[in-house]
Amino acid sequence: MTDRSTLGEALAERGVSRRRLLQFCSSVAAWLALPGGSVRAMAAAMEKARRPSVIWLSLQECTGCTESLTRASSPSVEDLILELISLDYHHTLQAASGHVAEAAREQAMVDNRGQYILLVDGSIPLGNPGYSTIAGVDNRRLLEQTAAGAAMVIAVGTCAAFGGLPMANPNPTGAVPVNHLIHDKPLVNLPGCPPIAAVITAVLAHFLTFGRLPALDDLRRPRAFYGETIHDRCYRRPFYERGLFAETFDDVGARQGWCLFKLGCKGPTTYNACATLKWNGGVSFPIQSGHGCLGCSEARFWDHGCFYAPLSTPILTAGAPAGVALVAGAALGAGMAAQARQARAVARQTHCPITSGDLEGTS
Repeated sequence: MTDRSTLGEALAERGVSRRRLLQFCSSVAAWLALPGGSVRAMAAAMEKARRPSVIWLSLQECTGCTESLTRASSPSVEDLILELISLDYHHTLQAASGHVAEAAREQAMVDNRGQYILLVDGSIPLGNPGYSTIAGVDNRRLLEQTAAGAAMVIAVGTCAAFGGLPMANPNPTGAVPVNHLIHDKPLVNLPGCPPIAAVITAVLAHFLTFGRLPALDDLRRPRAFYGETIHDRCYRRPFYERGLFAETFDDVGARQGWCLFKLGCKGPTTYNACATLKWNGGVSFPIQSGHGCLGCSEARFWDHGCFYAPLSTPILTAGAPAGVALVAGAALGAGMAAQARQARAVARQTHCPITSGDLEGTS
């Protein structure tokens, strides 16, 4: 059950030095683009902070978001659970099951009402409430009951943030994202299929330190991680600038690391930190591994057209040497407009309205 000790006390009990805490705070400050002087202030605040109760609901999902969390490297998942938070309910990670598990969730809600953090992964099937249930309770009722006493809600992954793959055409379960139902709580979206573990960690650390969410964009995503496109920071962008593109996944260009734009990379219209934070402790990310970005952190990414079709055809600058592409303007703009048209076509076919927010970065 919930441990109400301070984070500083929990760290001391586990033999974690202040130096290690400062190292972690330095990483978080860098990720969130905070001033250098905030590191010691963050460490001091975290030492005094009470370990918050965290309830994690897994709704209509694939467990990929939990898999991402368990691959966190700074801190590790053990550090995150035992030192930063008190994880009182999580289907996959908790030892308890059945009535005991549900009793733990209910007790945590009572003991920490108005103070616990609710993390949700997975969409909510409204078309058939019985499609996904936990302990006999459908996902909608479980979410609304648990969110009622939460201090904040974090929608983890694209399914929770935007509906994700379950909401793809023809959306047989009537799936909706968390913000379709929760309107009266501070809510942050951490899209990605799955999201980067460090993003989850940093948002929790920011809340522990400042008692509020980091700066968000109009889709409720942290600007520090979703403020730029993958294309903006991609190490292959110089090849795009020079008009050097791989034509197939096994040609000379692919072997030499050329741009994957012609193979369908959606990096120019996808906002995420994959190219900077990367995955598995900063080892790599999809483009570095030789596959184009699928745009998985964007709304309705599954319905925006073929993953392997380019957003547009690169336009050559008049009089420029053959192969030199015009990066800005028409080519990229045409691609974004085409993607927006595809999304609107999907909306007409599925009778599911798309808002301007659904088309962020595509129009």
